Amino acid sequence: MTSRPELQAPPEIFYNDEEARKYTSSSRIIDIQAKLSERALELLALPDDDMPKLLLDIGCGSGLSGETLTENGHQWIGLDISQAMLDVALEREVEGGLVLSDMGQGLGLRPGVVDGAISISAVQPPAVSLSYQWLCNADKSSHEPRLRLKVFFATLYRCLARGARAVFQVYPENLAQRELILGFAMRAGFSGGVVVDFPHSTKSRKEYLVLTCGPPSLRSSIPKGKNEDEESCGDEESSGDDENDAVCVSDRHRPRKKQKLNKKVKGREWVMRKKEHIRRKGNAVPLDTKYTARKRKARF
Repeated sequence: MTSRPELQAPPEIFYNDEEARKYTSSSRIIDIQAKLSERALELLALPDDDMPKLLLDIGCGSGLSGETLTENGHQWIGLDISQAMLDVALEREVEGGLVLSDMGQGLGLRPGVVDGAISISAVQPPAVSLSYQWLCNADKSSHEPRLRLKVFFATLYRCLARGARAVFQVYPENLAQRELILGFAMRAGFSGGVVVDFPHSTKSRKEYLVLTCGPPSLRSSIPKGKNEDEESCGDEESSGDDENDAVCVSDRHRPRKKQKLNKKVKGREWVMRKKEHIRRKGNAVPLDTKYTARKRKARF
């Protein structure tokens, strides 16, 4: 069984001209990309007003997922770090705009111009004991995975229109990795969570990070995943495994400064002992009075 490509080499190296053409010519890959892109587009929940939207395809590769966006009548901009993949996309004459870009360095787009974003298998968390994956790859000494996540989500939030969604199809290995990505997304200002399709299937299970640009609202509520019958599965269905449970966060959880709880108030006895200790050292100490260590009123 072959290892996952993101564990073998950085994307701009792994996807050379040969690998890019092999990837694009595979009927299996084309079918999978089309299905994942259709589901991501469904989770975007774009308004049904017959108006084409400007969408962002992050990690667009050779434009397979972009073709789904075109078929649904939308304009799109594709970003990818692999020059070979973009060359194949140009040969295939895809209709979207193509940009050679490392998403970990930020998205250089104007604020508020994008109506939605999708990403198929490009935004991955760092592996526990393996090399870092596409977004979090640490193949250079200047790459800090957590800083790359922070920059990526901050610039994505800035270029999206308020209320717009971003949907990422991901392959986290455990709950901690889901929470890592969600944590950086929430700090950037997003609300949302994880949607799991076919949660009880080892082969068909798919996870989507669904984020909404802006504070929580009715639009930012988490959609339900699909079960084996292609129907939305309710909240009552659970795998019973903490590692496979979906992470649903409908609130923005910004980090707060740590505050000391249950702080003990130092009373009169402590103050008297402290003053006596200072006197024994020969230092000048104010005389004791009935006002010593008396708590001041709120209105002084």
